[in-house]
Amino acid sequence: MADYSRTIAFIKELYGNQDFTPLSVPQFLGNEKKYLEECIDTTFVSSVGKFVDRFEEEMARYTGAKKAVVCVSGTNALHMSLILSGVEREDEVLTQALTFIATCNALSYIGAHPVFVDVDKETMGLSPAAVKDWLAKNGEIREGQCYNKNTGRRVKACVPMHTFGHPVRIDELLAICEEYHIELVEDAAESIGSRYKGKHTGTFGKVGAISFNGNKTITTGGGGMMLFNDEALAAHAKHITTQAKIPHRWEFRHDEIGYNYRMPNINAALGCAQLENLDKYVASKRKVAAEYIEFFKHVDGVDFFVEPENAFSNYWLSAVVLADKKAQLDFLQQSNDNKVMTRPIWELMNRLPMFENCENDGLKNTIWFADRVVNIPSSVRPEDL
Repeated sequence: MADYSRTIAFIKELYGNQDFTPLSVPQFLGNEKKYLEECIDTTFVSSVGKFVDRFEEEMARYTGAKKAVVCVSGTNALHMSLILSGVEREDEVLTQALTFIATCNALSYIGAHPVFVDVDKETMGLSPAAVKDWLAKNGEIREGQCYNKNTGRRVKACVPMHTFGHPVRIDELLAICEEYHIELVEDAAESIGSRYKGKHTGTFGKVGAISFNGNKTITTGGGGMMLFNDEALAAHAKHITTQAKIPHRWEFRHDEIGYNYRMPNINAALGCAQLENLDKYVASKRKVAAEYIEFFKHVDGVDFFVEPENAFSNYWLSAVVLADKKAQLDFLQQSNDNKVMTRPIWELMNRLPMFENCENDGLKNTIWFADRVVNIPSSVRPEDL
């Protein structure tokens, strides 16, 4: 068994030798209490209030999107993004098996089917080459839409995920999707603050979905957001996520099936305060990553995963790649035994009972990562701010 005691000691020192070193915890060092008190004083703590509008406007400005629409969670944001992109029951959606369950749950709510395509070694996200290869072998265009020759189902969308905040080669994926008449929906749940070729993740495709869960780079407690370049589509998103209610001073009329996916004003107040410090939080995470990079240069058998070419990553969760499955398990056991929280990559989607019969392309790189990757403590450090 390899001895990782020096690595564990370094991580503890990096975070001040705490009794327990968590994986990723939020920081509340700005106007959070002030804005929460303001929100409570107005009594508008639910889905109507100035902080909801403000958070949407400020996030659109920060990311460069034309419009942003908040909702209750990142999963909700993905669900709505797929519906707004025209995904229907029995459609197929190209995505990666190396992702959090929310990606596949969201399309399953619609009754769509995931098709799992491999990831790139350089990004840990959906591979343009693998997608292009799968479509060349299995896709065909009929009347302006893409179909799977094997199943006869329509291939309506492609959902890449920016794994751990590292941007995929999203421009290449977009070009392939346009060639095959497929909608691109970005799972940017983990990549707030990340950019690819200078452009914020979540703003390349039809819709981008972001998460503000408690362990994300900024948090609203629970919450999500959709990013749009199409203002009319954003207005429709706002409508259907607020129960599709037709605005009126006293009448309750609804013109289509809607969803109660509204982010409460009190959560948006927290988001406004968090957003004010986002650049500082990303800078801290990148500083931690830089210290990890330097340390792991001198550690045999452990490679630190660095941001891809042309990318600016938020390093939401730092990751190391071990030599093999045994080394991964040894690292996990030794670190957690010593109260340094680490975790493996998620169980691959194609290995879960709900999705084990879904089509995949062999997933060579995906399996390679699953057997080797460990996430290590990545919290923002207050002393960096």
